Amino acid sequence: MSAQSPSAQPLVSMRGIVKRFGDNVVLDGVDLDVFPGEVVVLIGPSGAGKSTLLRCINGLERISEGTITIDGDELTYAEGTINRIRSRIGMVFQSFNLFPHMTVASNIMMAQRDVLGRSAKEARSRALELLDRVGLVDKADAYPESLSGGQQQRVAIARALAMDPAVMLFDEPTSALDPELVGEVLHVMRELATAGMTMVVVTHEMRFARRAADRVVLMADRQIVEQGTPKEVLEHPSSERGQAFLRQLSEE
Repeated sequence: MSAQSPSAQPLVSMRGIVKRFGDNVVLDGVDLDVFPGEVVVLIGPSGAGKSTLLRCINGLERISEGTITIDGDELTYAEGTINRIRSRIGMVFQSFNLFPHMTVASNIMMAQRDVLGRSAKEARSRALELLDRVGLVDKADAYPESLSGGQQQRVAIARALAMDPAVMLFDEPTSALDPELVGEVLHVMRELATAGMTMVVVTHEMRFARRAADRVVLMADRQIVEQGTPKEVLEHPSSERGQAFLRQLSEE
């Protein structure tokens, strides 16, 4: 986890972010900084704008107002700029999005070769290294259909890591998994956090937030309503909205 000083420069900086879909305001004046090596967990009720915020960071959604800066580089939607910024960001979605006709290793190799220009030998070596890291090196030549959901999600994490990102974004990475498979994915994510990977994670897994987060950010009603350490936000929320959300969680 991060031990950045207050004077450290944020890796991700968002100021005054507004996102509209037609007349529907999904994000309304969001400010957020994420520092190098920090694990920030976004929590809150459905519809709070958490996933949209992640998609704005890597340009999958265009912001309506505000500015986003990644490692000092302001996000614009010119092709050269957005491709450069996206090359620094890894994203893991709810669904695994692996190519079914390609082996596990080939799924991890493809973007390395197409985007980073690595040779087949270099790309496969990196794929095997990352598969070993997520505990799946023995599945390198298997096809996705032969893997469990948890294994496919771990491959998706390895694929994102293969691009050597500066920051990893996780959008509810365990929500599509059967309960018994959730732990293996969270274990990989906790190891990434321990190794110092900068991460922004949308999740309902409060145990992960308590154990891995440097900072928990509670979103509700299209805004950030509270943020602080896991203990502060999850055990002693100061806002009425935070108290109501945590009461709801405890009743589920």
